[in-house]
Amino acid sequence: MPFIGESIAIITVLCWTISIHFFEAASKKVGATPVNIIRITVALFLFSTLLFIRSGYIIPVQLPPHAWIYLSLSGIIGFFIGDIFLFKALVEIGPRVTMLIFSLSAPTAAVIGWLFLNETYILQQWLGMLVTLSGVSIVIFEKGHQTSQAQRLKVRKISTKGVAFGFGGMVGQAGGYVLSKIGMQTESGYLDPFSATQIRALAAFLCFLIFFTVTHKWSHVKNALNNTKAVVFTTIGAVVGPFLGVSLSLLVLHYLSVGIASTFLSLVPICIIPFSIFLHKEHVSIRSFAGAAIAVSGIFLLMSQ
Repeated sequence: MPFIGESIAIITVLCWTISIHFFEAASKKVGATPVNIIRITVALFLFSTLLFIRSGYIIPVQLPPHAWIYLSLSGIIGFFIGDIFLFKALVEIGPRVTMLIFSLSAPTAAVIGWLFLNETYILQQWLGMLVTLSGVSIVIFEKGHQTSQAQRLKVRKISTKGVAFGFGGMVGQAGGYVLSKIGMQTESGYLDPFSATQIRALAAFLCFLIFFTVTHKWSHVKNALNNTKAVVFTTIGAVVGPFLGVSLSLLVLHYLSVGIASTFLSLVPICIIPFSIFLHKEHVSIRSFAGAAIAVSGIFLLMSQ
């Protein structure tokens, strides 16, 4: 099937776009860190159930030791450290600016893959990354027009702390993605992405257990569980995000290099546009649509070999 990797990447982007709205809503209600451990717990339950149905085990014991090592490190860096920063950035500066910073994980991952995985990119593919990221930047850096409709929209302050959180999440995403690819590689091909994501989630879950125990913050989790809306939002986000979205993002690595796959996944801010129009009734300008068109043109460059 032609462009199967690109197709899976686009589905992954849609999953992440949907889940981020649910996680942002939940984090605003009960805080970013409790939402993280709740979503990881839900995701682990889903992964264990799926694996038990498929193989009779609740954890992927059949995966080789090197996979457990690298995927666990990926979970610690990406799911634990990186996502703590990501969720705090969502609350502090909102999805638009957070996702702009997050899109920098594409060139970051590409450079890491080039340095450590011997991945190569032709000039046209580097240009495609640049064009796609430029389109994303145009969309998110846009300033509100002074129309009566735009004046009614909320203007969010971009704080230094929020930007720092965003960069922390971006570095965690890039590093975790590269470690995932190393952990999934075997002499006979790639390991099952759902099992790989389960190991990542398990490592992050253990880190959260230690973190909440050492900091004596289990009361925050208890309070979060008492908020029905936050739990529902987090559960839906966990199904669409860590379970489907992250697993599919690892499946993309079967077909695409780290840099190209990460560039596809940086299109989440573009996909937020229709959700903003139809769900949140936000004003979206011609400039935003132009940025989306530029980003899509970058994807065509990436797809050309």
